[in-house]
Amino acid sequence: MTQYTKPQAVLPEGWARPKGYANGVVAQGRQLFIAGMIGWDADQRFHTDDFGGQARQALQNVADVLKAAGGKGENIVRMTWYVTDKREYLAAGREVGQAFREIIGSYTIAMTAVEVKALIEDRAKVEIECTAVLPD
Repeated sequence: MTQYTKPQAVLPEGWARPKGYANGVVAQGRQLFIAGMIGWDADQRFHTDDFGGQARQALQNVADVLKAAGGKGENIVRMTWYVTDKREYLAAGREVGQAFREIIGSYTIAMTAVEVKALIEDRAKVEIECTAVLPD
């Protein structure tokens, strides 16, 4: 059995501290791979076309999968955001940050954000996939 260690942010000496994420994360334990979550509910219904609202729902979906596996936001070590409009993503930064803190609550996450032409679900504006490391 693998021993669990709480994820720890990695910051190379001399580098500026990134805002809202970690350059790297080290952890040990069971790995959970969370598929891309979009801004619809458990019944696959969208309640808004607002970027911030969809991001909040996608983050809640991530948290729900984590909880089902026995984890919490602090167990996430990697997160990738796919957004259909980077300007819309940046404009919703304050709202997204608040939702992130309320739902996930941890910034020791290696993160990437990528603008994509489209997502499979036409109404989706954001898709978030994650890797988490959980205690045994």
